Amino acid sequence: MEEQVNLFDPIPTDRLEAAPRELLVNYIRLMEPFILDLQKQLKAAKEKEFWVQDQLLRTKDELYGQSSEKLAAPETTTGEDLESPRATSPIEGSSSSSKKRRVLLPSERYPNAPLVVRQVELAEIPNCSCCGKKLVDSGMTEDLEYIEKIPASYQVIREKKHKYNCSSCHGDMKTTPATPKIKPGSAYGDGTIIDVGVSKFCDLIPIDRQVKMAGRLGFEGLPPQSLIETTHYLANFLRVIYEKIKLETLSDRVLYADETPHRMLEGSDKNNWYFWGFSGEKSAYFEAHDTRSGDVAIEFLKDSSCEYLMSDVYSGYVKTATSVNEYRKGLGKQALKKIYCNAHARRKFKEAKVFNEHRYFLEQYQKIYHLNDTCREKRGEEILEIRSKMMPIFAEMKSEAIRLMCSFSNKSSIVRAFQYFLKNYDELTSFVSSEIAPIDNNHQERLLRNPVVGRKTWYGTHSVRGAETTAILFSLMESCKMNKVNPRVYLTEVTKMIHVGKDPITPAQFSLN
Repeated sequence: MEEQVNLFDPIPTDRLEAAPRELLVNYIRLMEPFILDLQKQLKAAKEKEFWVQDQLLRTKDELYGQSSEKLAAPETTTGEDLESPRATSPIEGSSSSSKKRRVLLPSERYPNAPLVVRQVELAEIPNCSCCGKKLVDSGMTEDLEYIEKIPASYQVIREKKHKYNCSSCHGDMKTTPATPKIKPGSAYGDGTIIDVGVSKFCDLIPIDRQVKMAGRLGFEGLPPQSLIETTHYLANFLRVIYEKIKLETLSDRVLYADETPHRMLEGSDKNNWYFWGFSGEKSAYFEAHDTRSGDVAIEFLKDSSCEYLMSDVYSGYVKTATSVNEYRKGLGKQALKKIYCNAHARRKFKEAKVFNEHRYFLEQYQKIYHLNDTCREKRGEEILEIRSKMMPIFAEMKSEAIRLMCSFSNKSSIVRAFQYFLKNYDELTSFVSSEIAPIDNNHQERLLRNPVVGRKTWYGTHSVRGAETTAILFSLMESCKMNKVNPRVYLTEVTKMIHVGKDPITPAQFSLN
């Protein structure tokens, strides 16, 4: 029986040599569509493989990846002229970088903390192990220090307001005024109200958890709703400072802007609200709105002194810059220049891990950020000189992105990174020509971190009033952090100032005292 021949079995060499030329040409023509179809299928399969690997890496990063976006510096990434002196300098006060710093005693580390000295003595003095006589106190001590925590405590305060009457005619009686409070007549004192506000909006401890903590200290059954109400009292009491922080922010030459979703659980027709954040060098200001429209930023910025607006690539900020500049033009004011966040562009390349080409762009950004770090403590022309070295690096990245664009599928993450970088190239590089413009929006993103974590912790707010309270208290807490001010100390001091009729100061002003 003749052996069956498969269509794709290789043709024996002797048959090919004996076959007529016309037959071979006809065979090639017949096979050409099959070969082209196989090539298309192979290309599609390859693109699918890249897409699957891309999605898998991104999913792994979201689940298990490090939160830091820092790239480990390769040995040959930069030249000696880009070396950071901070990276190689030894520990202060030591002759070698390997020499360990002396561990400070608690009293040295915290010199302002109360120091309790306890005399630890033997209850029964022992006898000498050599001669048998009783030992006597030598006057010498072996000192040991440790930090001890005394749990917070609650107490009930009863104020007895004395009354005064006339002992002659008995026609008049006057009562001592009550001690000024954040909320007159409230069952909670100023200390409690401040503690609840700081615990929730600085430490992100939900009210229900604070109630449980109070129960462990002997105050069981505090009504959660009444503690929530104290945050509204505090926000209303400190509104005057909130308005000052707004003016302080508007006076900065450089402003950072960002927004994040905010859940309105009830009290509004819209469930999806947005928490808007604006910040300058010394202040952080937040507002809650039921829209993500650029009109919010326009209303905030139109009368500001802002020269540079740092943001992500969101169309709302394009609209903001256009509208604000039209408004300023009519008043003869300087135009607002929008600049975009390079951290976002870098992040796009980092997400394209499946493609080897991503490493080149990350290394180039590493050089740029390294140069930017050397601008610290520099002024004016020195900054511009350093930043001028960034433009050749940016230009080289642009040329490489254009060259590689056609090498990958338009749906791939690496092409999306190329498109993002090229489309926004002017706004990403415009900071180079300024001594005050920032390289990215990380400053504002850090300020929004607590509101975002808080949103996940207590899911949202139950009223428009609650959203406003959240904006006010987060503005104060984040401004305190920016100025390295203890929020609890600050709120206690400004509360006293308001009680005695003094003009309260912002965290930035408080930090100068």
